[in-house]
Amino acid sequence: MTYDDYLAGKKVILTVATTGGVHGKDANLNLPEQPAEIARDVRECERLGASIAHVHGRDEYGENSAAHLQAVNDAIRDHCEDVIIQNTTGGQSAYESRVRGIRTDPPPEMASLDMGPFNRGQHIITEHTRHNIESLAREMRERGIKPELEAFNNGHLNETHRLIDLGLLEEPYYVNLIFGGGTFSMPSPRNLLNLVDNLPENAEFNVLATGRHQLPLTTMAVLLGGHVRVGMEDNLYFERGRPAENNAQLVERSVEVIERLGREIATPEEARSILGMD
Repeated sequence: MTYDDYLAGKKVILTVATTGGVHGKDANLNLPEQPAEIARDVRECERLGASIAHVHGRDEYGENSAAHLQAVNDAIRDHCEDVIIQNTTGGQSAYESRVRGIRTDPPPEMASLDMGPFNRGQHIITEHTRHNIESLAREMRERGIKPELEAFNNGHLNETHRLIDLGLLEEPYYVNLIFGGGTFSMPSPRNLLNLVDNLPENAEFNVLATGRHQLPLTTMAVLLGGHVRVGMEDNLYFERGRPAENNAQLVERSVEVIERLGREIATPEEARSILGMD
């Protein structure tokens, strides 16, 4: 979780977030929405080195739908070899929809856990109480699901420490540091360094940055001994003015950056070991 980890050659966990629950094919025609589309993208990304697939469900019209997570999970298992499924429990959904992400059959190995509400643009404001967060954390622990702790800002990092103090999380803690607009952390190298400095002990961290910030801040995460999330949920463009052709294109670039910086990509089995899931 430090520059020393980088120097020691610690392996990088690469997560792909293929689709999300906000923008659709109107923003980029290459965005996968249906289960078979998502599964094909995940399969190719796994082949390139992604060990975790962050999963959202969409209905037949492309709208965000937790009810469709089961179908996406089934399709990924049919298409892929060993990728770790990480279902969402986040977004602007009510608690009843959030909890569906950890009640698929079988349950996912991992699930995201937003550390609080956030505001993203004019019309996306989430409601997510401490009671909801604690309830999700308890059920994840009961079901043997590893939470990925989504810290959208500094206050959410405080909430991560609070859950640890309540005894609701098990080491190593996996914290996803998120940068972008709205009430996300402001994207800058200095802010990333500050958040890394304030991580709890015995934590692994991952970096998610939206849009044009994805490449520079995930690259910085590699140098700081952290892990990387990329994909079309967070960034629809390969470079300025050039839409991403698919998720694999973003994953392949990240793999090249990671390897050129002297670190290796973790396999799904190695990712489970790093995160204490084995």
